[in-house]
Amino acid sequence: MKNLYQPQSVKIEKIEALSPSVRLLRLKKRLNFVPGQFVLAGLWGYGEAPFGPASSPYQKQYFDLIIRKGGTISSAFHSLKKGDEITIRGPYGNGFPLDFFKGKDVVMVSGGCGIPPIASLIEYFIKNRKNFGRLYLAYGAITPDDILIKNRVSRWQKFGVEVILTVDNPTPGWLGHTGFVTELMGEIKVNPLDAVAVMCGPGPMAAAMEKKLKPLGFTDRRIFVSDERKMHCGIGKCQHCTTGDKYVCLDGPVFTYDQIDKNLHIRAA
Repeated sequence: MKNLYQPQSVKIEKIEALSPSVRLLRLKKRLNFVPGQFVLAGLWGYGEAPFGPASSPYQKQYFDLIIRKGGTISSAFHSLKKGDEITIRGPYGNGFPLDFFKGKDVVMVSGGCGIPPIASLIEYFIKNRKNFGRLYLAYGAITPDDILIKNRVSRWQKFGVEVILTVDNPTPGWLGHTGFVTELMGEIKVNPLDAVAVMCGPGPMAAAMEKKLKPLGFTDRRIFVSDERKMHCGIGKCQHCTTGDKYVCLDGPVFTYDQIDKNLHIRAA
């Protein structure tokens, strides 16, 4: 019987600085996952933390994790170098309902380090472009330097993804929008009766975006939120990630908004 707690050692193939506090780790392993699922990445002596892969689910040679330096575990990840090994468990949880998205316009919204599962979802859309309608990405960050995986944006645009960027604090030469990501909705033209919205980012962003989307005609069951926080075991045993009557690790990390709209867990930054 397979041991669901058993971690696997994976070698770091590449490390890329995405911002002053964020790094991309490219791990030399094929990972079969659905965009929106998560893995638990760990280091012996430090523990584990959940991360959504940021690479294409069709990539056979490696997968990417994006890690912001903050607590003990993430700081330890930032001390690693190419060739070092970390542990991986998963993938776990439910990803985005890709079949439900077929034939629809998709509005993707992300803030800060919420971009990894959205990036993986975009790669899936590009590979299956004819199955989907208009694709939008509204992505907000504090400064231009905090916008992650900038090198993918031009390629996404070539495949018909309309990328709209905004920052809170512009720097000289910034040509994008200034302000909160919620203010970008005027740039997006879809029929909400034949569209879905997908969000991953700080909790307050999700709550604010829902208030923008509802008047446009999006129902809460067409608004999907990815939440990767507070997960420890990954398989519904430790109860650390309970949110109302849901487990983030088992019932999520992708939820429809009506599943979590009254729970403060998703709204805590």
